[in-house]
Formats: sequence, structure tokens, C-alpha cells
Amino acid sequence: MTGPRVLIVDDQELIRTGFRLILTARGLDVAGEAADGAAAVEAERRLRPDVILMDVRMPGMDGIEATRRILARTPDCRILMLTTFDLDRYVYAALAAGASGFLLKDVTADHLAAAVRLVGTGDALLAPSITRRLVQRFAGAGEEPAVHRDLTALTPRELEVLTLLGRGLSNTELAGALTLSEATVKTHVARIFAKLDLRDRAQAVVLAYETGLVTPSVNDR
Repeated sequence: MTGPRVLIVDDQELIRTGFRLILTARGLDVAGEAADGAAAVEAERRLRPDVILMDVRMPGMDGIEATRRILARTPDCRILMLTTFDLDRYVYAALAAGASGFLLKDVTADHLAAAVRLVGTGDALLAPSITRRLVQRFAGAGEEPAVHRDLTALTPRELEVLTLLGRGLSNTELAGALTLSEATVKTHVARIFAKLDLRDRAQAVVLAYETGLVTPSVNDR
């Protein structure tokens, strides 16, 4: 087996079985399964997976609370939320809590495996247009923010980079927009994450909207 070890969390056995078959067929190691949030917290403690596929809505402890508890104990764990709806306030809350992205449950087999491998490298899984609309709809709507709001530690250039990150630009696009090398962009991004205690680009997008650094445009609606 190659790639990250995975824990699958969903209250529907059929979905867990299907995802297990998909991932193992593509060379990924499924460390275990759990049927609710409380079981996921315990399974993560025992199995130490690299990536967790976490259903948002489950009976008992939901995926958001499980995400908070797991990341408070194991901040290096990567969690991908599973949802039926791309604009789901629970998904927003999970991103704010530190989840590294989200997948719709009708994801294709190849996309599922690719997403797990991507977040297993420490990156975030973002579909920028969906993420912007998601954050636009729910940022400031009573959700408890999980990211640092003080931007005074950033230099003017870092603020510029964070603004473009919030708009969904990749490092390559950032380099082109700012006339910088990709290596320089990566350095700026790393410093932003360190100064603001951000885990990945998903939290950077949430922060950019919650602080008003980025505001929704007509195209995001």
C-alpha cells in the first residue's frame, strides 16, 4: 500500500463499504471505519490515520464536533468532510474548525482517491467557486470562528497574498498576479500560515472572508 492511511466515518454501512473498496483498489490503506463521531474520535486515537473521511451529519456526535476534538488532540491529522450538499452550513463550520476540504458523496472513484492523496500531502482540497459561495453564505452568520482574526502581524505584501488566497488563486496564479517566483510565493504563504496559526488554504479562505479582507462579488452568488 502507498499513500496516506485512511479512516472512513459514515453512519451508512453501504457508503463505508463502497469507499473502502474504491480506496483499497487504488492502493490506499484503509485503517478502519466508524459509524458516528464518538466512534471516530476513539478510532483516531487507536489507529492514528493520516486522513479521515468524515460524514457531516450523523446521529449522536456529528462530524463537526468529532473534527474539533480530533484536531485539538492531533492537529496534523487531515479531515475531509463528506456531504450531500455543496452549500451546507455544517460544511462551513467544519472548515472553520480545521477540516482540510469537503467532498460530495456522489464523488467519482478516481476523484475520491486523488482527494485523499492530495490532503495526505498536507494540502487542502478546495473547489474555489464553491468554497467562496459557501463562506459568503455563512461567514459571520453566528458560527464560532476557529482562526486568528488579528492581521496586524502581516506585512503589506503578505496581506496582498492572503487576499488573493481568499479568492482561490493557486501558487502559480499568485506568482503571475504579483510578478513573483513560485518559490517566493510559497515563502509568503508559509509565513502567513505561521503568523496566523493556519493549517492550510481552507482556513485561509475562511479567514479572508471572516475578516472582510475579501468580500463577495456578484460572480460568487
